Amino acid sequence: MNSADITTVKSILSKPQKIAIIPHRNPDGDAMGSCLALHGFLSKKGHTVAVIAPNDYPKFLKWMPGNDSVINFERENPKAKEVIDTATVIFTLDFNDLSRVGQMESILQDAKADFIMIDHHQQPSDYAKVTYSDVTMSSTCEMVYNFIDFLGETDQIDADIATNLYTGIMTDTGSFKYRSTSSKTHRVVAELIDKGADNMEIHREVFDTNSPSRLHLLGVALSNMVILPEYRTAYITLTQDELDQYDFKKGDTEGFVNYGLTLEGIIFALIFIEHREEGIIKISLRSVGDFSVNEFARAHFNGGGHNNAAGGRSELGMEETIARFNEILKSYKNKLNP
Repeated sequence: MNSADITTVKSILSKPQKIAIIPHRNPDGDAMGSCLALHGFLSKKGHTVAVIAPNDYPKFLKWMPGNDSVINFERENPKAKEVIDTATVIFTLDFNDLSRVGQMESILQDAKADFIMIDHHQQPSDYAKVTYSDVTMSSTCEMVYNFIDFLGETDQIDADIATNLYTGIMTDTGSFKYRSTSSKTHRVVAELIDKGADNMEIHREVFDTNSPSRLHLLGVALSNMVILPEYRTAYITLTQDELDQYDFKKGDTEGFVNYGLTLEGIIFALIFIEHREEGIIKISLRSVGDFSVNEFARAHFNGGGHNNAAGGRSELGMEETIARFNEILKSYKNKLNP
């Protein structure tokens, strides 16, 4: 944030506001961690604050401090609309285009509040009065820590706020292994631990609370993995029938795509997941090194994200989507084998 933006934010927050905090649709650990942390911080400053999630999110995130106060837009539509209609300030976290909130898009477009964006994805839209965008950041949670620091109020970070920020940083950095994890990230994390974030317990809550059905589904996913060594690529498919067989719950496939990158020599990994109700194949893409899955997803699968982590979608069936992907992949052979 530049000095002008910091001055603007300080002015906005100098008097009590009605604040709505919005993550993207299908919020992950970074989205919910940043929203809940900011909720805790702004509440301590005397503002009236609500977090509105566009839809549900995984059970392994629902232990987080402040989770019980989250409004689910799909389930609590009138309440969510009232909060947005009466808000004087709306923070949008971990996304940078209003299309990322699904059914909430038109409501946010009509909102009269001042918007403040905090996000680390590429190509931000210009809807916000204040835009804090930095694609070099490990996570939106690290940016929320910086945001609080810009205001000179890191002394207000308590154990609950620290826990939520740590959770988002940990999940969005792949437990601190991605390239975006900087020395500054580690210094922020050390500060959060000092302020009460229990790193071992947070890791356990996120990663060690699997159901038997989720592990069985992982077994199916790994058995479906296709390895294409000539393209240094591996992909996984999961059909709706396979999801149903193992009692799929939201978040159960989180992290499955990363298994492809654990293979020696593989630098590009994908998972294709059928969503019959929405009529799409949801695609998660990951890479290591300089191969940009953000560019790949934007060019071919109506998606985008970061250079090494992106998402996309296909409105074709599974077989047609895989056939199209294999055809597209042929033109990337040189980029995948520099």
